[in-house]
Amino acid sequence: MRSYKIPYAVMNYAKLREEGYYYVDKSRYIAELEKYQVPVFLRPRRFGKSLFCTMLDYYYDLNEADRFESLFGDTWIGQHPTGRQNSYMVLHLDFSIVSVRENLNELERAFDAVIIPKIRGFAEVTYKEFFTDFKADSQSSSDLLSNILTYISLNDLPPIYLIIDEYDNFTNQLITSFKDNLYSELTTGDSFLRTFFKVIKEGVKAQGIAGTFITGVLPITMDDLTSGFNIAQMVTLQPGLVNMLGFTYEETETYLQAIFDGYGFDKALLPEVRQIIRNNYDGYRFLPNANPIYNSTILTYFLSDFTINNGTIPDELIDENLRTDLGWIRRLTLGEERAKEMLHQLVYEGTLGYTREMMKSKFTREQFFQKEFYPISLFYLGMTTLADNFDMILPNNTMRTIFVDYYNTLNDLRGTADKYIGFFKQFTKDHSIETLFEGYYRVYLGQFPAQSFDKMNENFIRNTFYELCNRYLSSEYLFALEQNYPSGRADWEITGRPGTSYHKNKQIVEFKYFPSKEAKRILALEAPHTEDVDQVRRYAADAKEIFPEFHIRRFVIYVAANKGYRIWEV
Repeated sequence: MRSYKIPYAVMNYAKLREEGYYYVDKSRYIAELEKYQVPVFLRPRRFGKSLFCTMLDYYYDLNEADRFESLFGDTWIGQHPTGRQNSYMVLHLDFSIVSVRENLNELERAFDAVIIPKIRGFAEVTYKEFFTDFKADSQSSSDLLSNILTYISLNDLPPIYLIIDEYDNFTNQLITSFKDNLYSELTTGDSFLRTFFKVIKEGVKAQGIAGTFITGVLPITMDDLTSGFNIAQMVTLQPGLVNMLGFTYEETETYLQAIFDGYGFDKALLPEVRQIIRNNYDGYRFLPNANPIYNSTILTYFLSDFTINNGTIPDELIDENLRTDLGWIRRLTLGEERAKEMLHQLVYEGTLGYTREMMKSKFTREQFFQKEFYPISLFYLGMTTLADNFDMILPNNTMRTIFVDYYNTLNDLRGTADKYIGFFKQFTKDHSIETLFEGYYRVYLGQFPAQSFDKMNENFIRNTFYELCNRYLSSEYLFALEQNYPSGRADWEITGRPGTSYHKNKQIVEFKYFPSKEAKRILALEAPHTEDVDQVRRYAADAKEIFPEFHIRRFVIYVAANKGYRIWEV
């Protein structure tokens, strides 16, 4: 079998295809994109936008015609070419490397310092045979691009296919660094950025630009530029493009099989790997009725580590590049108190309400900071995803961990390691859920005043218990929240990592939370309620079907506010 390399941090399509990296074929979306003249496609960071842009580079570039068969011959688009392949001069601009400055003049100089060399290289190097007497001496990006488009028109040259990657990267930096006035200057009047997009608009109108593709994270800059660039087509929520970035279940399963076959890994480990990646990297849904997809870059991060270490589960399951700085949350919510309120809602309830109209309406910078638009803002940032037509949720355990950590940090609840080490160390010896939960209840929940327990619920208990255990025990154990089984979702699980003495041991917990007024009754129970016992037994039976060699223990835990708790092994 072929042992594919894993393309983590590989952002060049030709390198990926020619150097033996595994490729999930997304080329059919080229044909779908050609239905639009000026498509703008938004996705969160770390979803593979830049790699997709380079695929368009090689598909449309007339200089790459002799490599079409080697780069695309075995792909969908290679078997179904659109007729526009290798027909254009490609101008690929990356706005993410434009650095933020203190005023508009300095920002324009920073923009020109990045863009002018790219446009000059386009005319003087990449396509110099077409621009033999062109003088690329303009001192502004807009003038230089305008002159090139005029030259193309006058000399009947092949038109441009324009790619702008991360169009809003430096404007988003202005927002997060509290440079609101500078952002307003940049997106209003006759600023250099508005002028640059007006030149693009004229180029499209005059057909000097025959195609475009623009990527970014947030729609707000494009909306604020609308009057100067009203030809943009926001295609992010189009059903035909919803799976363009990210991996579907089918694509992921094929990927896993290719890796296990190619590297000769033990297939007995495959069910565990499926559960791990589904718990941590799955769950992104960009339309309410769409199937969930995996974050492709973060999944590739896992698989890269997995293959480098000969089929060993990575110690660290969260790629730190996925974390959004806590400053983003503070900035989004306009202060710490509102940040706490939003995080409270997500950690306690697990949802944020929204309306479909919000998804379709214009989304300006002002709306970005409005409380009712928080769910939409977080959606575009990749921190929440669609549950249905009414609620946003955290997509996976990775995001649950990140948000609970934010919650603990803002509320000064993380605590120092010495508070927790004792009972975690004891757990590694006795593997007792009683030891683990006793420490959590006494130390972590012990920080809360009595009145806080009136607002707590089962969701909060399992989220915070999960985050704490994952923080201290993830090198030896794997944890899961709301583990999917045919009979439903198990509240909480712990499993020994492969290679440890605890491997093939799984403990499944069903939580129930009761207010203090019911504490006396709950704490006096001799046994848990029948329906809770039946539920955890069904989950264990499902787990046994998937992992027949595992030893599975089943627990029900009742928490009676700050009055105590009961644990039963079923």
